Amino acid sequence: MQDFGKNDQELAVLVQSGKVDFFDILFLRYEAKIKRYARKFIYDEDEINDAVSQIFTKAFINIKSFDAQRKFSSWLYRIAHNELVNLLKKKRHSFLPLFDLDVFLPRSYLNNKIEDNIDAKIAKEEVEKTLEKIEEKYREPLYLNYIEELPYKDISEIMKIPISTVGVRIARAKKLMRNILNSQYYGKLK
Repeated sequence: MQDFGKNDQELAVLVQSGKVDFFDILFLRYEAKIKRYARKFIYDEDEINDAVSQIFTKAFINIKSFDAQRKFSSWLYRIAHNELVNLLKKKRHSFLPLFDLDVFLPRSYLNNKIEDNIDAKIAKEEVEKTLEKIEEKYREPLYLNYIEELPYKDISEIMKIPISTVGVRIARAKKLMRNILNSQYYGKLK
């Protein structure tokens, strides 16, 4: 099973052909990413682990439905999206956990000075408060694009919305955040 040089689609085809041990490689490649994605929906670490386990179980059971002409990551994130949204509906959570400050402030801005770290912590808290005010439909594509670094096409497949809608929602999320932050600190936008 030592074929780590294969891409995701090739590994999925091997799994489809009955070489199920290759699914372990896909699991290792995506476990941390799917956990990070799940944290945007769920707070409790045990629930996250259960959800991730369920996502990979569904992916394994449904691997025959994977189209090798498409990206495996998009297919897997679509399964994760559906599972997590269904879990939210069952749990009736009203909001998602939030992004890291690094999404909005580059690492070069954050350095090791104590004063700067305190300022960064305060800024992160403000960004998180602001994100709570933004609807999930805007927050999720922003997360997938900035944190998971997925292209609009993949986000479109995951969320089952047109690519143009992905772009509009990301732009809208940024504008909403900017307006909220500006109104809190600098009054109305000019």
